[in-house]
Amino acid sequence: MTKVTDMLNGQLADWSVLYVKLHDYHWNVKGSNFYTLHVKFEELYNEASLFVDAVAERILALGGKPVSTMKAFLEQSKVTEATGSEDAAAMVRSLADDFAGIADRLGEGAAIADEAGDSPTADLLIARREEVQKHLWMMRAFLG
Repeated sequence: MTKVTDMLNGQLADWSVLYVKLHDYHWNVKGSNFYTLHVKFEELYNEASLFVDAVAERILALGGKPVSTMKAFLEQSKVTEATGSEDAAAMVRSLADDFAGIADRLGEGAAIADEAGDSPTADLLIARREEVQKHLWMMRAFLG
């Protein structure tokens, strides 16, 4: 299960960095889309928080150890941190890029879990991928 727990730790890192990034955007968004984006970013970081916990608990259930420091998250994540200088449109563009990569990695992770005969992990990742793809579609529609 090491391959599965390693993959899940990558997921944990991605989602933990994303969680912090979404908070930055929630706190710092400005402009005519403030109300819409402020609420959406909060919705997304709440979802991220729930998924972080589910992934960490799955790692523990498989006998692994979840990564749990910012240093480890940043080392393992493919999600980049917020710069602190993005305008509202750049925030959504950055998140759309993040969600596209995350959707791909969720699919890859589900395949790794499936190959290992771990259908509960595969199901967890497939369900999350569906939600990520829906958010990605909405972000792209927002951007026009």
